[in-house]
Amino acid sequence: MAKLKIKNNEVAFYAMGGLGEIGKNMYCVQFQDEIIIIDCGVLFPEDELLGVDYVIQNYDYLIENKDKIKGIFITHGHEDHIGGLPFFLQKVNAPIYAGPFAMSLIKGKLEEKHLLRNAELHEINEFDEVHFKKLWVSFFRTTHSIPDTLGVAVHTPQGTIIQTGDFKFDLTPVGGLPGPNLQQMAKLGDEGVLLLTSDSTNAERPQFTKSERWVDIHIRRIFERIKGRIIFASFASNVYRLREASDAAIAQGRKIAVFGRSMENAIAAGQELGYLNIPEDALIDQNEINNYPPEKVLIMCTGSQGEPMAALSRIANGTHRQITIQPDDTVVFSSNPIPGNTTSVNALINKLEESGANVIHGYVNNIHTSGHGGQIDEEFMLRLMKPKFFAPVHGEYRMQKIHTKLAELAGVPRENSFILANGDVLALTKDSCRIADHIDSVSDVYIDGRDAGDTVGNPEIRERRLLSEEGVVTAIAVVDLKDYQIVAGPDIVSRGFVYMHESQELIKAANHEVFWAILNTFKNHKHVDQRALNRTIVSRLQKLLFERTGRRPVIIPMVTILNGNNRSENHHYRHPNHNRRGKENEKRPANHSKHEGKGNGQQRKEEAVKA
Repeated sequence: MAKLKIKNNEVAFYAMGGLGEIGKNMYCVQFQDEIIIIDCGVLFPEDELLGVDYVIQNYDYLIENKDKIKGIFITHGHEDHIGGLPFFLQKVNAPIYAGPFAMSLIKGKLEEKHLLRNAELHEINEFDEVHFKKLWVSFFRTTHSIPDTLGVAVHTPQGTIIQTGDFKFDLTPVGGLPGPNLQQMAKLGDEGVLLLTSDSTNAERPQFTKSERWVDIHIRRIFERIKGRIIFASFASNVYRLREASDAAIAQGRKIAVFGRSMENAIAAGQELGYLNIPEDALIDQNEINNYPPEKVLIMCTGSQGEPMAALSRIANGTHRQITIQPDDTVVFSSNPIPGNTTSVNALINKLEESGANVIHGYVNNIHTSGHGGQIDEEFMLRLMKPKFFAPVHGEYRMQKIHTKLAELAGVPRENSFILANGDVLALTKDSCRIADHIDSVSDVYIDGRDAGDTVGNPEIRERRLLSEEGVVTAIAVVDLKDYQIVAGPDIVSRGFVYMHESQELIKAANHEVFWAILNTFKNHKHVDQRALNRTIVSRLQKLLFERTGRRPVIIPMVTILNGNNRSENHHYRHPNHNRRGKENEKRPANHSKHEGKGNGQQRKEEAVKA
């Protein structure tokens, strides 16, 4: 079992993900034989991670110490905080504690992966306390772009460690919903906070993040001047934004149709928990939208980030079954592109404009505000909590660095702030804090599928990148290891490397190179097998293609051995006809039927062609 290199009286704080990045948040507080986990999220892959669906944490350390895990405490229901739960629960079936809206989303995820039946779920609110033998956990209400957001306070024998979760100070939330509980935060600060770990996402923005009420006002104004059909795209989890859009539509007498599974689930959960107030007669079936005048329809859909399979992308591409763009349609993007999505979002906007829709997007139209606090929010949190030690989380390095400067302005000495990386172990007592250890097993795990076992590693990612940039060349041949002859081929097939019709000279040279690679393998190896043939073909072909083109495509040798691998180990090179050919054969064109000999070799060639 892996152990931390800390003293028995020290409390450890470490992150399995969420430091130096925006995503896969997972923070741990450990004291002796008890571990509290805060959040379990995913990171959405950048473009260079070809074919990867999610990036999650390496859970090895926690799996080895699973008997110490007391619970997973969820701050809110965004994917970068709950998306990893189905993968983690396949390894460790730990209890989950979450607020009502997050719990509703978690249940849907677990049910989809057939994990719900065995999951231990506990719904919590801001006033609950959860006690264990040595540690106990309390909560405080914050505001974000999703309901039921909570900060988590882990009370230890050495002091209180606080994780804020994602937050901003929205003092005028929409729909009469509660704002941040400043009293709870101030009470924690007065009682004493040993370590504050706080959201750094907007540390580069020197302002106070605007309230959702500000967006609500502008959405109502925009809706009032639109005369045709409205297609409203937003994050499905941003229930506040969905409320603003639905309230504005209902005020105009519009009917609401919902598209996208995640949007449907979010609206159902929002209705059930009272965060949305959409009358039953205001919601219409997807197939009924053409039964109403355009000025009486609001379509709410997913796809604001340019996701290729989301409803809005299919509408733009003309492949959606129920919706086609009409001349007076207005598409409202009520979100900003997350990092890495700007190109796909811009391409989607262009497609919608080309189809004849009017598109409203961006901060310039005042239809979006961040769910993360700017510098003023972050400094306010620091002043409320008054921590002895500080560690910025949920942000890239430059954001963490700026956040430590804000902490210094708020009274935290510079030497008491720590910019950590994933795996760094912060060891704390009432009077001390140090980086004591590093968990080496912390690394990214690439998920290419639905389950924790559907992973790909760095070699596969490198190969995919190479395929996308350089293409692939396949060398095909049939050989007879009994008589050591080439029965058919070699043939060269190029995909994404060169256009074969216009590169005949290069293809002939490659054929010639593979032919002599096989013959040289026969001549120079006492034991000829498939691996030796493949290795020689790849080596010689790589050298030729790089000399001719300056590129290194992926080379795939496909050598069929007629006598099978089990006989190849017992045959030594006999070279029955090739001794008398000499080097003059290298000058012959790549029509290899001339080199294949007569008799059994020709007969096997004919059999191979027929096969």
